[in-house]
Amino acid sequence: MTARIEENRSHPRLRDLLAAYHLVNQAEKGTAVETVAELPAVYRGEAEDPAAAFAADTVLLVTAPGDDAPSGCVVLKAPREGRAPEIKRLWVAPEARRKGLAKALMTEALHRAAAAGAPAVRLTVWAWRAEPLALYRSLGFATVDSWDERPDLLCLEKPLDVIEKLSPEAVRTHAPAGLAELLVDAVDGGASVGFLAPLETAGAAAWWSGVAEEAAAGVRDVWAAHAPDGSLSGVVTLVRAGTDNGRHRGEIARLLVRGTARGRGLGRRLLAAAEAHAAATGLRLLVLDTQTGSPAERLYRGAGWTAAGTIPDFAADPAGNLLATTLYYKRLG
Repeated sequence: MTARIEENRSHPRLRDLLAAYHLVNQAEKGTAVETVAELPAVYRGEAEDPAAAFAADTVLLVTAPGDDAPSGCVVLKAPREGRAPEIKRLWVAPEARRKGLAKALMTEALHRAAAAGAPAVRLTVWAWRAEPLALYRSLGFATVDSWDERPDLLCLEKPLDVIEKLSPEAVRTHAPAGLAELLVDAVDGGASVGFLAPLETAGAAAWWSGVAEEAAAGVRDVWAAHAPDGSLSGVVTLVRAGTDNGRHRGEIARLLVRGTARGRGLGRRLLAAAEAHAAATGLRLLVLDTQTGSPAERLYRGAGWTAAGTIPDFAADPAGNLLATTLYYKRLG
């Protein structure tokens, strides 16, 4: 079982979570108070009426497996005045810690920000909060010039990958380098994506050049994730069925994330981009296959895909070993 995350700024449990956060925060700053009524006005307003205080923002709550009520929260502030969205009020009740709930909240908040097209996310943290600071750094946040001059308050920011649909011309442009490198990286990492090792860059580039022609013919769509440094960090393609009786159907193929870019939700974002486009363009059913037992299965199941069955010895991995594959489908709309 996994933690359940929901967006709900009106949940009755949220008041208690925010009250606990602010009371502890005040104590750590040396300005302890006993009750919510004694908090500074802005903090008191959040604890007493979070729906109003965060009306323009995204409020996420997390419920641990087996529990009935949320035990943690985080707020993703809407971007203002051209600034990056900011993460605030990350809190997990003491009795629910050491279960990965804070990381789950942060991962979902980052996913929401990236899906909205934010180029970066920022936050502040007190220098003495060692555990939250370690979590933020593990997620790729780095210290930047301060926008808040309060002593001992650190300002951190994390650049986000940007996902875009590539035109046929863009696929041709990226084929010899970025796209080819992604395919070679996947094969070198042992992914069963249709190629045996070693895969030469020239061969990978030739395959992507063929994809560019399919894109130009309207047969295949391509999305790529651009890392903050401009390099390609991931890719996915959507292939449309070519038969008259299959016009309603498409196939997800070549969902690849660079090894060094994994763990930050790129696979899920790329998949979601392809699914949204498929639905918007009239497709009603998507299919795919993936190596049985691979990490990709967790991604697809978590995204609502249904396993249709397993075929033994379906394809060879890069080392030439025949492995089973599992077929998945997802209805759209």
